[in-house]
Amino acid sequence: MDTEYYRQQVTGPVVSINTPFTRDGEIDFAGLRQFVDFAIDAGTKALLFTPGDSLYMALTDDEVAELTRVTAEHIGDRALFIAAGDFWWTGKTLEFGEYARSVGADAYIAVPPIRGSTVAELVNFYTAASQVLPVFILSGSLGAAGVRAALEAVDILLEEAPNVVGFKEDFSSAFARPACLAAHERWAIFAGGQKQTHMDMHPYGCDGYMSIYMTCKPEIAHSYWGAIERGDLAAAAGVIRDYDMPLVEHLYSAYPAGGDAAQHALLELAGICGRWRRKPLPDLTDAEMEALRAFLQNRSMI
Repeated sequence: MDTEYYRQQVTGPVVSINTPFTRDGEIDFAGLRQFVDFAIDAGTKALLFTPGDSLYMALTDDEVAELTRVTAEHIGDRALFIAAGDFWWTGKTLEFGEYARSVGADAYIAVPPIRGSTVAELVNFYTAASQVLPVFILSGSLGAAGVRAALEAVDILLEEAPNVVGFKEDFSSAFARPACLAAHERWAIFAGGQKQTHMDMHPYGCDGYMSIYMTCKPEIAHSYWGAIERGDLAAAAGVIRDYDMPLVEHLYSAYPAGGDAAQHALLELAGICGRWRRKPLPDLTDAEMEALRAFLQNRSMI
């Protein structure tokens, strides 16, 4: 399979979808559509679900399927849509991949249910999963097997699984750096986490990055990417220093409800959807919302 299309679409800022909920715990499909529209209007070329950011732990399998369908239909041909399975056994993963393809997903993240699998287990899982829909790999799922085994799996998949089209790097640089070097000519690669993850990985072949600013102040995300395209690493590092590091540190340390709750609160302050999550997951209080608003406004982050 020619993966150039996937590489083009994940080059630059990519958006991970935070599942929005109403205050009474129902999935907020209107908010989901607004989230998608905001991200595409902001200039992203790719949106994706992940089991973590998208709160699969608070969803049933049927709800994951419905989220996938609604999102695929709403995105249409406006951007690449990468669906995501959960930590499912191979048969369930294939069933979901077939479903995701039928509703219009362009690819999906397949996640093996066992971290630290053997090379043969990883290769068999991803080869099977990629038969029904092009697959992106979470680098942590490979890296958990150990660097040597993970790189061996990459080499085999590059030769034997043409429908594996890329991977998302997740804080496993000891594996991800050599994996990028080995796979960049064949796979589309983007970084999760923060911009500094992408900056670390970009010289090794990492195409794009996930950016929280694409759903609150896209200009910041684009200023970083513009600096990367110009080769101005000092300017790119300045964006990380002035915007990414302070925001992430604040979101993940200032509120007892935690960083994910703060990210949902950020979406409410941006006017996209409500802050709410499903119980027992806590939300930011009204007072905390005002504190977050002040923090963002004082630093021109919203």
